[in-house]
Amino acid sequence: MDKPIYRRVLLKLSGEALLGKKTFGIDVDVVKSIGGDVKEIVDLGVQVAIVIGGGNIFRGVEASAKGIDRGTADYMGMLGTIINSLALRGFLSEMGVVTRVQTSIEMREVAEPFIIGRALRHLEKGRVVIFAGGTGNPYFTTDTAASLRALQIQADAMLKATKVDGVFDKDPVVHADARKFDRISYTEVLAKNLRVMDATAISMCRDNDMPVIVFNLETKGNIKKVICGQPIGTIVGVEQ
Repeated sequence: MDKPIYRRVLLKLSGEALLGKKTFGIDVDVVKSIGGDVKEIVDLGVQVAIVIGGGNIFRGVEASAKGIDRGTADYMGMLGTIINSLALRGFLSEMGVVTRVQTSIEMREVAEPFIIGRALRHLEKGRVVIFAGGTGNPYFTTDTAASLRALQIQADAMLKATKVDGVFDKDPVVHADARKFDRISYTEVLAKNLRVMDATAISMCRDNDMPVIVFNLETKGNIKKVICGQPIGTIVGVEQ
């Protein structure tokens, strides 16, 4: 029987992960598949929190570059993360997984406000908690929000789901000779500007010894494999 090596994790999903074959919005089949993967690890007894980006709906940085005030653009992006979070909650609930969405921007009609004590109680009761709205502040990415929430809930690890098999020395989509790292230090990620996550997020994880496992979300079952300690993806952690 598969045995998890982590008790509590923070799963970071990009908004683009929900696109599937679409160019905008949410691919229902993809969200349903992600929900199934999450249910698998919940059934193993793992406590799961999730942060989702909003790039499939709105990207604040791009909008800012085209003339919208950066603060306003970032708040619009935060609303996109809330839409994504509600979509994933809907599918998880249909699968019988009790799920709560907590937002950093209050909108009590659709979600709970972010309260760390309440989030911890949900996790301890086996409920999935989706943290929406980023940090609630402009100029911070959802990667930084994920690092912050992972630290606040005292997660054992942060799982960074991507479209590639881990961390490479250069873009594997562009360069066929790109070399994958099985393990790499936070400092090396920053020094080589590998863009696993933004520098603020990586620095937070480094300063608090929060391991980050980067893996390919598009391979079915990878989340469970990571949870059970199989050598999937890349571990970003302390220097060896």
